[in-house]
Amino acid sequence: MHATLLALCLLSVLPAVWALDKPTGPIVLTIEGRITETNQGGKAQFDMQMLAALPQHSFTTRTPWYPDAVTFTGPLLRDVVAAVGGTGSAITAVALNDYKTEIPFDDIHRHDVVVARLMNNRPMPVREKGPLFIVYPFDTKAELRSELYYNRSAWQLSVLRIH
Repeated sequence: MHATLLALCLLSVLPAVWALDKPTGPIVLTIEGRITETNQGGKAQFDMQMLAALPQHSFTTRTPWYPDAVTFTGPLLRDVVAAVGGTGSAITAVALNDYKTEIPFDDIHRHDVVVARLMNNRPMPVREKGPLFIVYPFDTKAELRSELYYNRSAWQLSVLRIH
């Protein structure tokens, strides 16, 4: 009895390990590099439904790209990285237009960086910086309201390279 109870307690505090499903819809994000969970030849591919199935986080913030505060919703970048067993020191985010920015791993643990899939509760088309947008919660800390963090954001996100 005690062994069973101990096993159940241990299982409740261990991180969930789950197989990464294959996407059934259009692929919106590919993750490659130092990952352990894959679903397509050494890479992890996500459709929008897979990203929506991860825990969702929302915040409202002002950005240099919009005149008014905007509400962004999506999984935390650290949860996306955890879903693929990603480890490393940095993440290179690549946009549809091949724009690249580097995000230190420390950022995803220090700040609630979101892979936004909704803006003001609506999906984002490509012409409106979608379908995915890495956004920092700029209004939560003065240090985030700087070019350094604005430049680490990436709209039209398509690939994450973990290294």
